Amino acid sequence: MAMSDDPAFDLDAYLARIGYSGPRQPSLAALDALHLAHATKVPFENLDVLLGRPIRLDAECLQAKLVRDRRGGYCFEQNQLFATALSALGFKVTRLAARVMLNAPRVLPRTHMLLLVEVEGQQLLADVGFGAEGLLLPVPFLVGVPTARLDRVYRIDLQDNCYVLTLVDRAPVLPLYQFSLEPQLLVDYEVANYFVSTNPDSIFTQLLLAQRIAPGLRHTLRNRELVIDDAGTITKHTVSDDDELLTVLAEKFDLPFPAGTRFRYREHSA
Repeated sequence: MAMSDDPAFDLDAYLARIGYSGPRQPSLAALDALHLAHATKVPFENLDVLLGRPIRLDAECLQAKLVRDRRGGYCFEQNQLFATALSALGFKVTRLAARVMLNAPRVLPRTHMLLLVEVEGQQLLADVGFGAEGLLLPVPFLVGVPTARLDRVYRIDLQDNCYVLTLVDRAPVLPLYQFSLEPQLLVDYEVANYFVSTNPDSIFTQLLLAQRIAPGLRHTLRNRELVIDDAGTITKHTVSDDDELLTVLAEKFDLPFPAGTRFRYREHSA
């Protein structure tokens, strides 16, 4: 077992889970490769919430769920696991919090986790837990400068004393989330995580969500509506029943569940 500040974290198992076998010294190249490996191997999903299971953020539970059981998770799980791995590899990581702006009908609380990573004298925004419009590669922390990151172009803007990550290769542009540079502690995420996983008004308690991204190919499942974005070509499919839903989760998102598994979510997705 590789060494880590947290004895419950197995770095070797994590790297095997994401299929990374490159250098283990902190560098910009290693950060890019690790971020891409995690983002493409570990799907975004909220399925445990819909099965009535608690979402735990300690290293042992994250190791068991996302690494050993090869499941996915949402931002708190994914970015906490990624931050633990980066720290074990010697990267300097600051945990941050954001307000989601994408498709938000009103100002939302800070219920998104993201990371600021310092390496080779540079600061980069890292985030493996935002889902379909999220980052495949870290974004250099350069305010007002568009940055192409494989199949998306992002920009960090300064607005009202906060920063906004914006997807700019769209018309109109899409603000994704607003954040500050105030470091967060695990207890801060535990409060937000409890809210989004239990509050009846939370999207995570209402809708079934699964998303998987790769360069030029993004899969999104929202209840029974499957959308595939293949280099800009959009195809949609409506899942017919609960059994086909399990097939789609297994084949499109690498999330197999036992036959007969049923998720509790609202049938509408408005």
